[in-house]
Amino acid sequence: MQSALYVALSAQVAMEKRLNTVANNVANMNTGGFRADEVKFEEILSTVGKDDVAFASSGENFISRRTGAITRTDNPLDVAIQGDAWFAFEAPNGTAYTRDGRLKMSENGDLQTIDGYPVIDAGGAPIALDPMGGAPVIGTDGAIMQDGNQVGTLGLFTLAQNSKLSRFGNSGVYSSVPGQVVQDFTSTKVQQGHSEGSNVNPILELTKMIAIQRSFDGAATTIQESESSLMSAIRTMGPS
Repeated sequence: MQSALYVALSAQVAMEKRLNTVANNVANMNTGGFRADEVKFEEILSTVGKDDVAFASSGENFISRRTGAITRTDNPLDVAIQGDAWFAFEAPNGTAYTRDGRLKMSENGDLQTIDGYPVIDAGGAPIALDPMGGAPVIGTDGAIMQDGNQVGTLGLFTLAQNSKLSRFGNSGVYSSVPGQVVQDFTSTKVQQGHSEGSNVNPILELTKMIAIQRSFDGAATTIQESESSLMSAIRTMGPS
């Protein structure tokens, strides 16, 4: 069997996965704090036969850590991070991390994510505000003040580069390595009254989508030509 047929098929499988990833990114380009999915492509080297043949694998998804655009909202419960850090909250399967700083306060004063999960401080404890204390003032180090008194501190965490991130919800992630508490606020700051959007570049993603579709069509043409060549060889070598 011609190896070109298998190579083209493997390429189509890889490009279909990439196309689905790009489509999901485009669908979430307006989701606050959303981190885009990327695909790390690989090749599989086959030594069957006389010559080596490289096949494309479907690739491995990973979550991009690029920062998104920060927008001013003037909402006292909106906070954005400047620098390489994440907020943390209690999720069903443990601590999750997010760059989505659109927070809310429950009737009891519990500080929550936009989806209702408890936001935690550096020690891993939920943060409780005074529901009658008025709008909080949040400092660049995450300290939360109400009526001149500190009532809590937002936990900021860094995630190791070698940690594997898995998605939780629209903008949260689990980390295979627990986050480390930020101690130095020289390059990492909290900005109140601002929120971070998705890190998806819609123009770039649409360009990728067009390129992938063209490559997919090219692989389909290769498959048709390979099948045509094979059938022609069979007719030529077969009995008359």
